[in-house]
Amino acid sequence: MGLFDTLLGRTKPVKANLDALFALPTAALTLQSAGGLVSSGHAGVCWKPPSGQGAEDLQTEVSDLVGDGFTHAQDSFGYGWLLLTEPELDDLVTKAHMANTTLTEAGWGPQLLCSVFGFVPGADAPSDARAFSLVYLYKRGTFYPFAPTDAQKERRDTELELRVRTMLGVDLPVEQDLARWFPMWDLPVH
Repeated sequence: MGLFDTLLGRTKPVKANLDALFALPTAALTLQSAGGLVSSGHAGVCWKPPSGQGAEDLQTEVSDLVGDGFTHAQDSFGYGWLLLTEPELDDLVTKAHMANTTLTEAGWGPQLLCSVFGFVPGADAPSDARAFSLVYLYKRGTFYPFAPTDAQKERRDTELELRVRTMLGVDLPVEQDLARWFPMWDLPVH
């Protein structure tokens, strides 16, 4: 980056740290012991698909790589989703990492937005436990919880989100800037 870029306020994008995804199984143990929350077995990789034949070829390549439990979806905002289903969180994280890596190596890293992992109350959860998602921001290398209560009215449970942040402690790199905890109302991951 040169002086001219600095003067114009241009910044170099942060390189994604996909290995941060592998901290999720350990954090999930903390969520289970502290709040009775377990993986829903569902995850998704969100990206802005480029137009043209290349995107279709990439979808086929990623599908071949991750195998069963993988589907494609598009939300109402035009973003593509690579949806994964796997009962074991370790396997789910590995598949999400493979999908992210494949997209990056194919040259579409700048289009990657986030990976999302669903969590639900487990058998030993308190009666007031609620489902939420952990969102991994690709370009920041950090996670944040998102707990919608009513998507139609665009309401979220910020108390639960802050409680999950506290439960995670140092297990995951949690996004410190709360303004970057973007709502994801049309989320296809449950």
